[in-house]
Amino acid sequence: MVEAAVIVVKQDPACREIQGEELKKFCSRVSKLLQKEDLGSDAVDALRRLFLIVSATKYNRKLEKTCVDLLQTTLCLPTCPEQLQLLCAAILREMSPCDSLSLSCDHIQNTRQLSLVASVLLAQGDKKQEVTNMGLRVFKVLESRQPEGPSLRPLLPVLSKVASLAPGTLHKDQTNLLNKRLVDWLRYASVQQGLAHSSGGFFSTPRARQPGPVMEVDGAVATDFFTVLCMGQHFTEDQWLNVQAFSMLRAWLLHSSPEGAGTPDTDDRSELEGSTLSVLSAAPSTSRLLPPQERLREKAFEYCQRLIEQSNRRALRKGDADLQKACLVEAVLVLDVLCRQDPAFLYRTLSCLKALRARLCGDAASVRALLPLAHFFLSHGEAVAVDSEAVCQHLFTRTPSELFHSPTLAFEFVQFCRDNLPLFGRNLGVLRLSFPSLFKFLAWNSPPLTAEFVALLPSLVDAGTAVEMLHALLDLPCLTAALDLQLRSSPAASERPLWDASLRTPSCLEAFRDPQFQGLFQHLLRAKASGTAERLAPLHQLLQPMASCARVVQCAEAVPTLLQAFFSAVTQLTDKALTNQLALLLLERTDSLYQVPGYEASVHRVLSSQFLSLCMRHPALVVEQAKELLEFVGSSSGLRSGASMLTSVVWAIGEYLSVCWDRRCTVEQINKFFEALEALLFEATQSRPSAVFPKCPPQVITALMTTLTKLASRSQDLIPRVSLFLSKMRTLALSPATSSVQCEEDMGAVRTRATELLNLLKMPSVAQFVLTPSVDVSEPRYHRDANTALPLALRTVSRLVEKEMGLLPG
Repeated sequence: MVEAAVIVVKQDPACREIQGEELKKFCSRVSKLLQKEDLGSDAVDALRRLFLIVSATKYNRKLEKTCVDLLQTTLCLPTCPEQLQLLCAAILREMSPCDSLSLSCDHIQNTRQLSLVASVLLAQGDKKQEVTNMGLRVFKVLESRQPEGPSLRPLLPVLSKVASLAPGTLHKDQTNLLNKRLVDWLRYASVQQGLAHSSGGFFSTPRARQPGPVMEVDGAVATDFFTVLCMGQHFTEDQWLNVQAFSMLRAWLLHSSPEGAGTPDTDDRSELEGSTLSVLSAAPSTSRLLPPQERLREKAFEYCQRLIEQSNRRALRKGDADLQKACLVEAVLVLDVLCRQDPAFLYRTLSCLKALRARLCGDAASVRALLPLAHFFLSHGEAVAVDSEAVCQHLFTRTPSELFHSPTLAFEFVQFCRDNLPLFGRNLGVLRLSFPSLFKFLAWNSPPLTAEFVALLPSLVDAGTAVEMLHALLDLPCLTAALDLQLRSSPAASERPLWDASLRTPSCLEAFRDPQFQGLFQHLLRAKASGTAERLAPLHQLLQPMASCARVVQCAEAVPTLLQAFFSAVTQLTDKALTNQLALLLLERTDSLYQVPGYEASVHRVLSSQFLSLCMRHPALVVEQAKELLEFVGSSSGLRSGASMLTSVVWAIGEYLSVCWDRRCTVEQINKFFEALEALLFEATQSRPSAVFPKCPPQVITALMTTLTKLASRSQDLIPRVSLFLSKMRTLALSPATSSVQCEEDMGAVRTRATELLNLLKMPSVAQFVLTPSVDVSEPRYHRDANTALPLALRTVSRLVEKEMGLLPG
């Protein structure tokens, strides 16, 4: 009922707009209704409306104290209808935390009512030790409850919540009591179905209402003890408790033994793992003289073994098959907890889970159960001398390639990788080599998985895979389009997710099936790192009709964030050869990107900033890769691909092409770069804007002028040439023809920079000191201290050029 009320909130915006005075009047009306002896439908409607009001806003609504007190009183009335109690509890929870509450659970006997009061008290936090007091009361009811007493089902969620919020507050007697009850509920529930509720009709006879045995999911009669996978028309009270006990079992095992694998009995047995004595101790004990916690672990183990056996049965209904998979996952997770708390369970569990792994590896429908199974082998494989690499190989190669379109599996898979990073050990290489498979999850589910991969990427990057991974990140939108085609070509149409039906891609599908392009598509859709990088420019052209697909666009929007995370991880690798490779890759991929709207510009911004970072980390890169940099600035791709990357390259040349950074730098190299950049600047300023050569941004022009001046200060024979060029640039910036193409503000910036550089070149020795400072000058003190060399030199130049007012602009 409360859930239905919550749904109505979205359909009733007036609840959000109600003002304080109106709410006060409504609270008065609710108070009058709650004071009546007969709490009828009017009270239900009023409370439902009040719940909508207090839950429809982000901030807390303040209710009248009288109304709050009556809500508490109504909630605690033994004769109050359950519907009204639910509404009162829901309203009080929405107001939590609230200082005016005076609820107490000390004298409540009805377990349903106690659970509602507990939900309100636990929502208050633990200001007045509500959690501890609630735990004591629930355990008192649990201890005094007789077999024919009220049902404990409403209290089990409260017990689980108390144990998770305050595990240290439970006494040993309380823990042992719940351990004993859980044993009874898990192992000794009835295997007969419950009685059907009689309608009282003429044909209802005692014989027709006789309960039958519970069934297995395949229709066979259940001959073993009852579990959550047993089927029936009607369940008894102890069967419902069995289901609830299993649902809270793993959490209770963890909270009742918070020390986990460090329990005293575990420490005592750790030295015996793998020995004959440990194998002998692994035999199951049937003695009822075991301590309550040990006995619960024993019965939990038996329960999980039975669930694994039941999961192998062929379910008659799809819903039961889904339940089998969910229970199988939970059973393996519980076994993992048991083995961590008591290694004696390892040897009893191993053979069962080995057989289970063999069965699951051939069943694509049960792949989600492989994740906890892999976690188990990663956690315990070394202790029992079992290599977990085989199950990891299967997971990382086949699963993402076949089931990348399952959003739930994608999230669970990536979470599995993140959570188990400390356990991978020597198998971390398997994870790193499988990044192409993992990227399929990312390409198809990029919005929800971007943050997860940002956290995972540092563990995937190493010197051997960095270059290939960078290519894969830049081609991620292209991978999304290829995965879309792969699904459209798949014969299993019923398993395929929905896509944009308005997108017509017959040519793309034909290209996907064309043997001529099979090699490129296979490389793009590979499951493991190949150690090579294919040029995928032909695929960019073939898949261009899909560039506007919503999923492709979403993936493209995530790539800049992923690139930032990738380069943050790469900076931790001190490998000069890798730095050179990545720098060249950035130049190569500048004009080789999938043409998604807005993608190229956003990626260029990241690549340009990262190129500068690579040069700062390894300044000799400019000299070592001089040939490739000359080719880049000498081609027209820099001007066509945008300003950011070209500006960064030009700035890096001017900053690091110097003998101060690398003794191998020669005058011949400086002259070659000067001629190439001079030609580039001429081309950028003289060519009319067109589709091939767009308008050159002012930052590119100013960066080119500054770099040419820096190079001239290092090879002073070039000073006359650059001075003449700067004079022309200043004149060009003043011409009306240029002003009609470029805005006045841009031309003003070019004009000012040309004038500043001309002033510096009038004193070559000062220009060389200012434009090519030594490494020591890069220290902050040279810019903060007015008495050091660089500020003094700049002030001197300023005073000397003040007399030549004709050189100043305006």
